[in-house]
Amino acid sequence: MGRTAIVLLLLLGLAVPTAADQSDPRLDRLFEQLYHAPDPLAAQAVEHAIWEIWLTSEDDVVNALMSEGVAAMRRRDFPTALRSFDRMVEVAPDYAEGWNKRATLYYLIGAYEDSLDDIVRTLELEPRHFGALSGRGMILQDLGRSEEALTAFEAALDLNPQMPGARLSVEALRKLLEDSAI
Repeated sequence: MGRTAIVLLLLLGLAVPTAADQSDPRLDRLFEQLYHAPDPLAAQAVEHAIWEIWLTSEDDVVNALMSEGVAAMRRRDFPTALRSFDRMVEVAPDYAEGWNKRATLYYLIGAYEDSLDDIVRTLELEPRHFGALSGRGMILQDLGRSEEALTAFEAALDLNPQMPGARLSVEALRKLLEDSAI
């Protein structure tokens, strides 16, 4: 997918939804495109469109809480971010990205078990959430649970084959597991 295809994607309105979530019907097509993306640049454009859909709720309160929480997380104001994300999952318990953002925050503060719990909920709501799968892999790798981490990264790559970080992690974990089997 070259520049022309990316522009076409944008013109088709696939990259900038007005209101959506993990149930948005455009996701099926986007996931198909992501899986077949010929290179990382093409995959990145499709991945961006998916994230835009996931990050947008049909509820203005949820969108405000998301914005507030993400901004606080960027500032490393973790208590404010946690309050925003806690409220978001309370207000919208069926919104996958709310759980995923809180899982990300938990990871950043070292609350791995809480993060893993929120990843489970994210994946119940959006089984194709390659970000949550990759996050699970990172946590499991940090916990020394290499085989489980490998499985999580491979699942992320099954959905998004062009993820460079997940690919590098899979290679490193396979080598580690092979070396430890000797």
